[in-house]
Amino acid sequence: QVQLVESGGGLVQAGGSLRLSCVASGRTATEYNMGWFRRAPGKEREFVAAISWSGRVTVYGDSVKGRFTISRGDAKNTAYLQMNNLKPEDTAVYYCNSGTGVISRRPGDYWGQGTQVTVSS
Repeated sequence: QVQLVESGGGLVQAGGSLRLSCVASGRTATEYNMGWFRRAPGKEREFVAAISWSGRVTVYGDSVKGRFTISRGDAKNTAYLQMNNLKPEDTAVYYCNSGTGVISRRPGDYWGQGTQVTVSS
């Protein structure tokens, strides 16, 4: 079992930056891939980014490529999402996700509670 806790959401103007953090706990939390999904009001859940358990492989959604960067902390139980050049369409609840297997855009088994990101125009 892996528990995920996100932080770092908030309100920012278009063009600004935010950094989200996700801390994983559990017996083998450091051996899990970690990633981020988001859901905007009235829209389906969208893949944002994922990083392998080693930190060597990353995958990004098309809408955030070149603006967002996912990384892991040295202890491997924390994942960060650096979001630059934010746009109003990035407004959503962002969820941390974790799982095993080959890294992909599919969600893993574990979810955080979500953190709200609001970008004003």
